[in-house]
Amino acid sequence: MSTRDRSQGAASERAYRWTKERILDGRFEGGRLISEGEVAEDVGLSRTPVREAFLRLSAEGLLRLYPKKGALVVPVSASEAEDIAEARIFLERHAAAKVIGAGRQREVVAEMRRVLAEQKSLEWPDPRFTTLDREFHAALVHAAGNALFDEFYSGLRDRQLRMVHTALRHANGDRPRIILEEHTRICDLLEAGDGDALHDLISAHIRTVASRIEAD
Repeated sequence: MSTRDRSQGAASERAYRWTKERILDGRFEGGRLISEGEVAEDVGLSRTPVREAFLRLSAEGLLRLYPKKGALVVPVSASEAEDIAEARIFLERHAAAKVIGAGRQREVVAEMRRVLAEQKSLEWPDPRFTTLDREFHAALVHAAGNALFDEFYSGLRDRQLRMVHTALRHANGDRPRIILEEHTRICDLLEAGDGDALHDLISAHIRTVASRIEAD
């Protein structure tokens, strides 16, 4: 590979990461039309690497390209949010049952409380709030020790981040506080080994976020 090709590839990767980060954290909201020129100017690149980045993001379902007009940030649909919620509930409830069954609540809760403490130190709309929200739940799934489930849950990351950001934008100002309270309660119930109450709370907690996504 030539030096020019490597430079072009690095520029495309930079444009890709810059744009994707803003789609995932909500700075580029669903339904917004963005242009190659806009991104190229903001990132300090030519349009060619931005065009390549847009093609990658289109293949991932995050952008819908319109020649000579720009790219539409694909909104999170209500049906997609429901699918994500169903998958998360299954995995997180399964993980909670395995952790309790193995008597590992204390060590797992310690990690979840560490993430929660960092999340509590932030104020919405800090984009790290939703990143830490995802890490909190991922810590529980990871603790189950099922590599396939862990990999599948990791694959939900981008969609999960977008869903939570979208839901919080549509919610009232109390929702971040309620999320933190429910995270605290999840830790308390897991530590106490109260599987039934924990399963109910996990389901309600996740479905409340999904219900904030408006139907197309």
